[in-house]
Amino acid sequence: MKIAEVKAEARREGFAQRAQAHSAPTAAWAATSAADHLLSHLDSLIAAGAPAPAIASGYLPIRTEIDPRPAMEALLGRGIRVCVPVIVARAAPLAFREWNPGAALVPGPFGASVPRGGAWLEPDLLLVPLVSFDAGRGRLGYGGGFYDRTLAKLRARAPRLAVGIAYQGQFCPSVPLEPTDAPLDAVVTETGVLC
Repeated sequence: MKIAEVKAEARREGFAQRAQAHSAPTAAWAATSAADHLLSHLDSLIAAGAPAPAIASGYLPIRTEIDPRPAMEALLGRGIRVCVPVIVARAAPLAFREWNPGAALVPGPFGASVPRGGAWLEPDLLLVPLVSFDAGRGRLGYGGGFYDRTLAKLRARAPRLAVGIAYQGQFCPSVPLEPTDAPLDAVVTETGVLC
């Protein structure tokens, strides 16, 4: 079986698992708990000597994605600027536009809302959506390669922290990976941090 077919089957299974987690009565709590685990993880990294992030990217959730806005709002509360991804072209890295809870939004590609205006920013911390993840922090995304290209471009210029944010129910034993799949530095869920 070709890797594209393996990934397509893994995506079908991952979407089903994510939908089940998203429909649970604890979904809102999961988003808040994941945000708490993210902040604790950042505090640990900073205490160990890592630089504090100045700009973080989140995303505005679609379909059954875990809601990262509790984490995004908590980062804003710490004085970190927050942005969200904007698809500018097929097969191109993402751009990032500044976001705050009151930002005026317009429809973007694939059903994700994007800010109508605001500064274009370059994040040093990226909260990354995903379909599935494994114990090695492998990430299965939607298949467009946007985050892989974006992380490759950003990491070529400076270190970046890429943190997947997900429901624990999105865990799978092994994510099918290709050499171009960008690794995550950590995954935060409602149950903790995988790093």
